[in-house]
Amino acid sequence: MSDGLKCRAWLYMPEEVEKPPVVVMAHGLGGTKNMRLDAFAERFCSEGYAALVFDYRHFGTSEGEPRQLLDIQCQLRDWEAALRFVRSRSDVDTHRVVIWGTSFGGGHVLMTAANDQNIKAVISQCPFTDGLSSALAMDLKTSFKVTGLAIMDKIGSLLCLPPLMVKLAGKPGTAALMTAPDAEPGYLALVPDKLNSRNEVAARVALDIPWYYPGKKASGIGCPVLICVCDKDSVAPSKATLRHARKALQGEIKVYSDGHFDIYINDGFERVVADQIEFLKRHVPVL
Repeated sequence: MSDGLKCRAWLYMPEEVEKPPVVVMAHGLGGTKNMRLDAFAERFCSEGYAALVFDYRHFGTSEGEPRQLLDIQCQLRDWEAALRFVRSRSDVDTHRVVIWGTSFGGGHVLMTAANDQNIKAVISQCPFTDGLSSALAMDLKTSFKVTGLAIMDKIGSLLCLPPLMVKLAGKPGTAALMTAPDAEPGYLALVPDKLNSRNEVAARVALDIPWYYPGKKASGIGCPVLICVCDKDSVAPSKATLRHARKALQGEIKVYSDGHFDIYINDGFERVVADQIEFLKRHVPVL
């Protein structure tokens, strides 16, 4: 439960491992657990790690109305709730908890680890670290369109109107939060059921994104941090990510010659998950 709402999750438990370390996982901007997080969790589980993969409130299978409403502070509280849940269990090692986040969730895990010194390790994948950098990655025409929708949605929320939606990923020049040439095909490639997917989010979040700087928390994290960076990232520009990543006291940086969506599938996935497993085995080994 998170603020009285059920955040639903999958729990993967390895066979023949008593009280395994546990990796808590969640997705990025508007993403849900069925968008390739199962692939990562299955690989971690095969190496002896438990994995809890959850949906944020208002998204996926979790509770929360209206749907597709993204509130940054609420999502951070969902992370806290997920950690409380795994630490309440008797079948995992509650003293060896790892947090794993990707894209927008990659920023959330940096925030969470800086505020929770009992986290044993962090994996932050193609992370959103710098609001201004991501905002500037959007072309000016798209920025005006999205900002207009966001202002109207914010005003509507004050009048108790239903949310005004904006696309998460769209074609270049359209009103969407991600409009680089690789954004829409890359995003849709992660969706298992395209007919029932919701490639949209309440537009008001666009007013909050430029002011969110989870990368600034990297220097305050006291545990090992693996930061996986895509050098062709069109969503979370790598230059800003690397600037923040280098400030992590126990940071390890892996750079891949991939775009933002490439490391979820095919060869990109194989490269990054292998590095993540190697990191886990060094810092939080299965006993």
